[in-house]
Amino acid sequence: MRGAGGPRGPRGPAKMLLLLALACASPFPEEAPGPGGAGGPGGGPGGARPLNVALVFSGPAYATEAARLGPAVAAAVRSPGLDVRPVALVLNGSDPRSLVLQLCDLLSGLRVHGVVFEDDSRAPAVAPILDFLSAQTSLPIVAVHGGAALVLTPKEKGSTFLQLGSSTEQQLQVIFEVLEEYDWTSFAAVTTRAPGHRAFLSYIEVLTDGSMVGWEHRGALTLDPGAGEAVLGAQLRSVSAQIRLLFCAREEAEPVFRAAEEAGLTGPGYVWFMVGPQLAGGGGSGAPGEPPLLPGGAPLPAGLFAVRSAGWQDDLARRVAAGVAVVARGAQALLRDYGFLPELGHDCRAQNRTHRGESLHRYFMNITWDNRDYSFNEDGFLVNPSLVVISLTRDRTWEVVGSWEQQTLRLKYPLWSRYGRFLQPVDDTQHLTVATLEERPFVIVEPADPISGTCIRDSVPCRSQLNRTHSPPPDAPRPEKRCCKGFCIDILKRLAQTIGFSYDLYLVTNGKHGKKIDGVWNGMIGEVFYQRADMAIGSLTINEERSEIVDFSVPFVETGISVMVARSNGTVSPSAFLEPYSPAVWVMMFVMCLTVVAVTVFIFEYLSPVGYNRSLATGKRPGGSTFTIGKSIWLLWALVFNNSVPVENPRGTTSKIMVLVWAFFAVIFLASYTANLAAFMIQEEYVDTVSGLSDRKFQRPQEQYPPLKFGTVPNGSTEKNIRSNYPDMHSYMVRYNQPRVEEALTQLKAGKLDAFIYDAAVLNYMARKDEGCKLVTIGSGKVFATTGYGIALHKGSRWKRPIDLALLQFLGDDEIEMLERLWLSGICHNDKIEVMSSKLDIDNMAGVFYMLLVAMGLSLLVFAWEHLVYWRLRHCLGPTHRMDFLLAFSRGMYSCCSAEAAPPPAKPPPPPQPLPSPAYPAARPAPGPAPFVPRERAAVDRWRRAKGAGPPGEKRRKVTRRVYFLRIRKPRSLG
Repeated sequence: MRGAGGPRGPRGPAKMLLLLALACASPFPEEAPGPGGAGGPGGGPGGARPLNVALVFSGPAYATEAARLGPAVAAAVRSPGLDVRPVALVLNGSDPRSLVLQLCDLLSGLRVHGVVFEDDSRAPAVAPILDFLSAQTSLPIVAVHGGAALVLTPKEKGSTFLQLGSSTEQQLQVIFEVLEEYDWTSFAAVTTRAPGHRAFLSYIEVLTDGSMVGWEHRGALTLDPGAGEAVLGAQLRSVSAQIRLLFCAREEAEPVFRAAEEAGLTGPGYVWFMVGPQLAGGGGSGAPGEPPLLPGGAPLPAGLFAVRSAGWQDDLARRVAAGVAVVARGAQALLRDYGFLPELGHDCRAQNRTHRGESLHRYFMNITWDNRDYSFNEDGFLVNPSLVVISLTRDRTWEVVGSWEQQTLRLKYPLWSRYGRFLQPVDDTQHLTVATLEERPFVIVEPADPISGTCIRDSVPCRSQLNRTHSPPPDAPRPEKRCCKGFCIDILKRLAQTIGFSYDLYLVTNGKHGKKIDGVWNGMIGEVFYQRADMAIGSLTINEERSEIVDFSVPFVETGISVMVARSNGTVSPSAFLEPYSPAVWVMMFVMCLTVVAVTVFIFEYLSPVGYNRSLATGKRPGGSTFTIGKSIWLLWALVFNNSVPVENPRGTTSKIMVLVWAFFAVIFLASYTANLAAFMIQEEYVDTVSGLSDRKFQRPQEQYPPLKFGTVPNGSTEKNIRSNYPDMHSYMVRYNQPRVEEALTQLKAGKLDAFIYDAAVLNYMARKDEGCKLVTIGSGKVFATTGYGIALHKGSRWKRPIDLALLQFLGDDEIEMLERLWLSGICHNDKIEVMSSKLDIDNMAGVFYMLLVAMGLSLLVFAWEHLVYWRLRHCLGPTHRMDFLLAFSRGMYSCCSAEAAPPPAKPPPPPQPLPSPAYPAARPAPGPAPFVPRERAAVDRWRRAKGAGPPGEKRRKVTRRVYFLRIRKPRSLG
């Protein structure tokens, strides 16, 4: 085997052996087949052109299988216009000379159009010879097993040697995707000197050097399987890596794994990924006539994985049919372009046809058959191979745990081989099943990267909970892939590294911490109590009820119960200009005081000797004081608001003293209002405070106005504490409970919730990370009912002491403090008070503008009503004397309130100058005009004489006219 594929490469020895065989062999007769033969003018049924495809098998194990493959493959592969005729050939022995003779006899005896090669890794010399013959004769050769995939890179120039198996580079690409998926970044490479091992190491360097993952390559070991178990074990122990990538031949796997077992490197905590010729293609599924994937006596490790083609479990007939289909589809394309099948080389001694092979190569590069893509790259490998990740189970069978399709990796959960079929955990003392629950920042769950489908460096894969009671059906959907990170995840990773255990992380389905409902525990506590999980980590509070059924580690985070509220946003309300005084003060001021003082001033002025009443009673001063109650109210109103409007002051001494006292009162009132208004207009952010859960605001929320609205997240330790100690408080807050913390914070900001009671550690983080710093925990993070977060374990678990010691070590080394700064810190601070000034905007003065708008609206209504009455309603009322009394009363009230001034008394017209005449007795002077009688009194007189002869006004007018008439006519009579 080393001669064919040693360090010098496979092609040099193959060429030498081929030339030696050609020199010793006799000339090959060039016999053309007769009519109807493979290459003659005859054809298949219906005029189809015959297509001869050689099926080459290496080894006597295929003798029985090859005899029946021809008809089966011909029936499976049907191509329009072609009559596919498979011809089987079993190569016996591994002597290069005999192999060359058999192949050349086949080529010369039949006009072969293609070769399908079942490249078993036990005959490594066949693949290089076929590669050389393909370049020599332009024949398309398809390898369907994959055993030659690792020894034919690069190929001969002009060769059409195609392989349905995966290359070493493709296998490593999938393996590194798996390593990145599970954050296994530290590994070591272990190889033998099998053909292709140098390419294996170079591919690892390419994949790690150009990656952003941050791989840690612990080194490469090159083993000699014949050196003995002691030497191999010492070499394997020289590299400290739990993840090992092994490249070796099939027969070399047994001594390597035996030495690894003796060195203690195959137990829990060690994972092996195997790459080799026997893994490139199909086969190894245990079918009759096929060799096993690995030797039966090899002590294989529990954590052994490999990457294989998706059809690795297909039978031999299906794999061969796929290779024949590639040849048939390429020949069909040739027939479509040329109209005939070109004569390909069938003489081993003929001139090299490399130039012709390069032109025909493109017809076989893009093939589709059975809904599968068989597109090949320049090296002859599939461009988009369908690969699977297989794992060794306890019964030494292989199970598919992942797939690789279209450059995307999809894995079952968990991948570890210590999980048997249907993901049931096997007995493994160093592997733990860990339950967790999403709650920021302790456990943050994010979707996997949509492009690569992997988790970033600081996160680990986590899955949803699986039903372990019944085996899931084969077509059951796989759990959605998620990625977990956070404070508790970092602690879990450090614990696994310090103590030395592996873990499988999953999320609880009901999303709860743990509560006993109808005698059944749910959440993380239920997972541990019912032994579905070995450990539970997260924001899990230690309390007495939980400690009765599970063991807790030492607390790694101090927490308790805290209360979160929303800061006052500092916005002045529209009624801020009224807030300096209470509503009672405003009513007392303008309804009671102003009215009472105005009436008092009016009464004093009315009864004053120089006031309104005396002037009216005596009638000595017709133009005397007209100080009314309307003027009194107007005067006092102007004094309160310092309004420079024309007012009329009282004349009485008592009234003046009363007005002065009111003015002093107005000064004090305005000064106090101005001072308080400035304080109320300051945009101050304030936080309500409580003394604890027993505070009156929580115990008697209905006594406040409006009632305090507060709640928590149910089914947690906080609700349990409140329900046990404050049942009345718990019954009140049930209506305001929130399903999740994030929704509670949204309700706080919206004002639909006044306070939120929850774990102090979570609330402090939310307050520090809140956008705009609008949320704050009362008392600068004051904590009630102090406790801590712990890791839940089975009662009497052997992991409790190691975990406690590791956590205490983390606390002593300040690793916990470092993680708190990383995950629990933020930019907002509860005790930070910022004092700043800003201009008053429209929001601050909105109330005054609202009042002005209301006054304008009322004025418009009064104005409209006035016009409606004047232009419409007054015409509906006919003239009647019955309304005179109401008219007089309304006019009187109007005059009293509006203080309408009386018109000055009418001056009598000057008497005419008499003409010079003799002296006569002086005539009686005409009576002067009647004194001023208000219109109201005239209206009352008219109402009293409503049933008389006529209105007195009319008679008075007649008398007046008569008097003036007599005065005018009398001088004329004298003259």
